[in-house]
Amino acid sequence: MEPLTYFRDAHVVRQIARETAHLHLSQPVQLMEVCGGHTAAIYRYALHDLLPPEIKLISGPGCPVCVTSNDFIDRAISLAMLPDVTIATFGDLIRVPGSTRSLADMRARGADVRVFYSPADALEWAKAHSERTLVFLGIGFETTACTLAATIAEALRNKVENFSLLSALKTMPEALRVLFTAPDAQVDGLILPGHVTTIVGWHAFEFIAREFSIPCVVSGFEPVDLMETILMLCRQVAEKRASIENQYRRVVQKQGNVRAQELIREMFEPCDMSWRGFGVIPESGLKLRSSYSQWDAENVSVEVEPTQEDAACRCGDVLRGRIHPTQCALFGTVCTPDTPRGACMVSAEGACSAVYQFSSGHHGQ
Repeated sequence: MEPLTYFRDAHVVRQIARETAHLHLSQPVQLMEVCGGHTAAIYRYALHDLLPPEIKLISGPGCPVCVTSNDFIDRAISLAMLPDVTIATFGDLIRVPGSTRSLADMRARGADVRVFYSPADALEWAKAHSERTLVFLGIGFETTACTLAATIAEALRNKVENFSLLSALKTMPEALRVLFTAPDAQVDGLILPGHVTTIVGWHAFEFIAREFSIPCVVSGFEPVDLMETILMLCRQVAEKRASIENQYRRVVQKQGNVRAQELIREMFEPCDMSWRGFGVIPESGLKLRSSYSQWDAENVSVEVEPTQEDAACRCGDVLRGRIHPTQCALFGTVCTPDTPRGACMVSAEGACSAVYQFSSGHHGQ
């Protein structure tokens, strides 16, 4: 394995940028990344500035916090109002606005909402506080699903009956199929998510090149990784071919992590799932199997307020790659990381947040 310093070498990055410019593409090329980690890295390292003007990078539905819909947050808020319930969540989700409130608002009003770095930490807390019912808010993709599956399995083995899961877990392939089926989809190449592909394997995305003729490359997260990926995609475009290639060879294999896949299938089953910006996508979510219903917080009966969307927030359009964050009228004015109006400005992996924090020139305007 090459040392990490190589993947952050500025000279290597510039050399790859020169190779990309020398391709002399005959038309504009629009490349989409569908991982929030890639989005953050692209803006943090200002990779846009190294590319020729005909290559444009856009963000897709790869930020787990961003694609979590208002109805899920509204249900979590309703559960937080129950007197014996503790809500456990990852840090970013706590500030995402629901229909009328956020989990942070509920905590300020006295609800027991706690931030945990991992499901395992939340399970340990539940073991030590048997008088409380802990509801873990499960968001994310296949990468998070395998860790949650392992945590639920541990709760079963140890008979931790006060630990439960409210799942908004999503699977990436179905969302991409919906995205590229849309008549307004304008994507010439796809930067595939490194973490998700580590679990599911790159074979899970072969249909994109086969059915939609869109070049695909699995990418790592360092500057050299991403610049190599962009070069590989642009070569495919220049050669008028579409296949799936793996830049992230040091981590990702074709078949992925088979044991993690088995664990996910053992604990979860596919279900319809609501995505911000997409609506309900059939079979794109994961819910606990009925044999584990005791640990499923979805079965708790609560009254949930009618779901509302902020009509002025265009987070959904950002997630579909239809607009750049700066094309939203709220961006940088009433919507900032300190006063977010939408999920894309809350999460550290959100496109709006990344543009606001790292891009003084607001690329894409």
